[in-house]
Amino acid sequence: MVEQFLRYLEFEKRYSTHTIKAYENDLKVFLEFITKQFHVSNINNADYKMIRSWITKMMNDNISARSIHRKISTLKAFYRYQQREGNIESNPTMKVILPRMSKRLTPFIPKSYADELFENHGFPDTFSGFRDKMIIEMLYATGMRRMELIRLKESDVDLSNQTVKVIGKGNKMRLIPIPSGLKSLINEYRYMKNKEFELNSSDSFIVTDKGEAVYEKFVYRKVHHYLSLLNKLEKCSPHVLRHTFATHLLDEGADINAVKELLGHSGLAATQIYTHNTIENLKTIYKQAHPRAK
Repeated sequence: MVEQFLRYLEFEKRYSTHTIKAYENDLKVFLEFITKQFHVSNINNADYKMIRSWITKMMNDNISARSIHRKISTLKAFYRYQQREGNIESNPTMKVILPRMSKRLTPFIPKSYADELFENHGFPDTFSGFRDKMIIEMLYATGMRRMELIRLKESDVDLSNQTVKVIGKGNKMRLIPIPSGLKSLINEYRYMKNKEFELNSSDSFIVTDKGEAVYEKFVYRKVHHYLSLLNKLEKCSPHVLRHTFATHLLDEGADINAVKELLGHSGLAATQIYTHNTIENLKTIYKQAHPRAK
């Protein structure tokens, strides 16, 4: 049952390896809990009372509300799938009440730090240097997810129309504009790539030093390395660049529905978390500039 669900996430939902592993771990921990506490060894036989007990245990173990929400989200997705497949009659998570979650600002790079990253942190004048800068600029300029970047093919990057075709979650395709600065970098990167790998047969847009398709840890290490050079960021993951893309667009007055489409969100609620950053930024500006705010 669990294996079938995980294959569904991989092949139909096209979730990343990292996400699928997190789902698998959540389900494993929950199954261990109900087996030990209620002697239930079939996860499809769990009811809402068992799920509530698991939530209580996690709260007693000082697991954050955000983490609890994520774990229950895994169960909701799993039981929705089981219900759709006809393996269960009802979804036991529907009666579950989750702990309140405090609003947390999504981590992003302030504009001044972003300028410092791209202008003052010299990338080596080699294929590797151009490739590393390509990774970071592409993530920041388009807001695409790490796995979406990894799956990019050469044919997906269309400079004649200045768009990049992205296949997101659920195999949903979207087109993202390529700004002029990124277009120039893509031309330089492609020149260096063709020069470095004349016999390279890989259709992957981003490749390793050996000309092979990049993978999740590779992209993470590259982004983490360059972001950590700023010495001012709490988080240095590829997703921070996606957060930054959305926050900077909204700060400059972009329509939230347009940002939603660029990010590939299915609903507006997922995009609205970035407005908190913008509101906090406006509060700071108000306190600094308005004479009656002091």
